[in-house]
Amino acid sequence: MSSDDFRPGPECDRVPLHTDGLDVFLSGQVFMDMIFTGLPGLPPPGGEMITDGLGSAPGGVANMAVAMSRLGLRVGLAAAFGDDMFGSYLWRTLSEQEGVDLTWSRHVPGWSSPVTVSLAYDADRSMVTYVKPGPPVLLDAPPRARTCVIDIALPVPEWARKLRAAGGIVVADLGWDPTETWSADVLDRLRDVDVFLPNAVEAMAYTRTGSAAEALEKLAALVPTVVVKCGAAGALGASGELRVAAPALPVQALDPTGAGDVFAAAFVFGTLADWGLEQRLRFANLCAGLSVRHYSGSLGAPCWGEIANFGESAEVPAEILAGYAFVVPYIPETELESGPDAVTRAEPTLRRLVP
Repeated sequence: MSSDDFRPGPECDRVPLHTDGLDVFLSGQVFMDMIFTGLPGLPPPGGEMITDGLGSAPGGVANMAVAMSRLGLRVGLAAAFGDDMFGSYLWRTLSEQEGVDLTWSRHVPGWSSPVTVSLAYDADRSMVTYVKPGPPVLLDAPPRARTCVIDIALPVPEWARKLRAAGGIVVADLGWDPTETWSADVLDRLRDVDVFLPNAVEAMAYTRTGSAAEALEKLAALVPTVVVKCGAAGALGASGELRVAAPALPVQALDPTGAGDVFAAAFVFGTLADWGLEQRLRFANLCAGLSVRHYSGSLGAPCWGEIANFGESAEVPAEILAGYAFVVPYIPETELESGPDAVTRAEPTLRRLVP
């Protein structure tokens, strides 16, 4: 397979995923992410490190919203935004730059925007977060949407149940449990979920198993489709009796911030495109792999131009690239000439906050 095989033909703008309403609806907390890069490690107690790498990007649920919007999905977000400088940046970046619909979001007077500082070193990261409890964004009813993504670490919101009852797909993800109690309540909530996307550590912790494969089997008995993300080892998936493993994209990882959210966004895209489980896993690994090549958090999520450019770059052997040929018909012609430079990466300072 040559790189030319990864360039779509004239019929490739024919693949509409949209129906009336949104493709995906999200609700959650948006953070101001400050990403320090180029560190040799963590600073010692009482010490200081100087680095020339600093990025800024919307974080939290915004990671997924940005990744989905860059794949052409129509994304709606319900979130609270502070009325401070960071809140203005986050709102403007999401709505004006990334095309996320904030109709269901609101500014909260006097509330400080949550901030996460991420220290990226040796393809790993450590984080420090400041968040001041704020009023929730209440929804009497969800907007019309084909899918939604929820945080299953919290009780399933009533709006998600309503969306599912109306025929929508409920996708669940979750983050690290800071208490490390790994409550069984999470597994009980899966009765209201169609797709579950934990990473291997989370999956093993909640199921009390010793391997990702064992965790997959336990979770497959609780939810129709489950994927266990295994980082550089790829991903495992189960749907009914089907079991699938897909390798990670062989790239050098610089910053894993937001990679799990990019994976989820791509998996949702594949679900809406009605792809098979293996194709969804492969596409999710592709997008997550492209995202970790940048020091930029949510703003490292790939657009179609970058995906097409990667396919033509000969960065990976042709036999590996051949495994992603099914993606070609979904690359919009209008994005081909833009290439990876069309993606706005996190800048080294907060200059963009200045009008």
